[in-house]
Amino acid sequence: MKSKFIIGPAVAADLPYAQVIVDEIANSAKVRGTGIAKRSPEYIARKIEEGKAIMAKTASGEWAGFCYIEAWGHGQFVANSGLIVAPKFREHGLARQIKEATFELSRIKFPDAKIFGLTTGAAVMKINSHLGYKPVIYQELTTDEAFWQGCQSCVNYEILQAKNRQGCICTAMLYNPAWEQNQKPKRKKWKKRELGKDLSLFERWVNFKKNTLLKGKTKKVQSNEK
Repeated sequence: MKSKFIIGPAVAADLPYAQVIVDEIANSAKVRGTGIAKRSPEYIARKIEEGKAIMAKTASGEWAGFCYIEAWGHGQFVANSGLIVAPKFREHGLARQIKEATFELSRIKFPDAKIFGLTTGAAVMKINSHLGYKPVIYQELTTDEAFWQGCQSCVNYEILQAKNRQGCICTAMLYNPAWEQNQKPKRKKWKKRELGKDLSLFERWVNFKKNTLLKGKTKKVQSNEK
């Protein structure tokens, strides 16, 4: 089925959407009750200017969604971040289309890089899994300090510190180009009903992490209040 959205690399004409994107990312995190690294309109604009962003719009030019890529560790790692879909266009499979386009852009610009992400969203985990990502421990991610500094604005940064940067509310997922030869046959076997089961598993995993890690954070706060 042909998509009703126009999805492709962001261009200079998309710069005015930077503030809208930042606001929507923040609003979405607030609704989900999760932490998120803050982005500024200037940062989003820079990703657009560098050709490291994917924009989705309707045929009439209305903004519908966005995602960008960022290289870390001298290009050894690439993160697909800031995935967001305008509320009115959710439940149309747009997030998956944007994520796939961002993944392909990452492979073109950084063909040898490992692609990773940190997320609290079960739906994003499902999409990542379809693309060939695997859940990994934090130690398999980039050691680039600049990346981890971006987590300081997250409300759960205290948990990340307490875990010595070895875990947090977010789940780490990684795609390694070296897996591609073995991964292709598996990706062809995916079925909708199987993905549905996976989403349920991802949702339970997300809830488990939240309940476990946030419970420890609450106990610490209560202890400090006594």
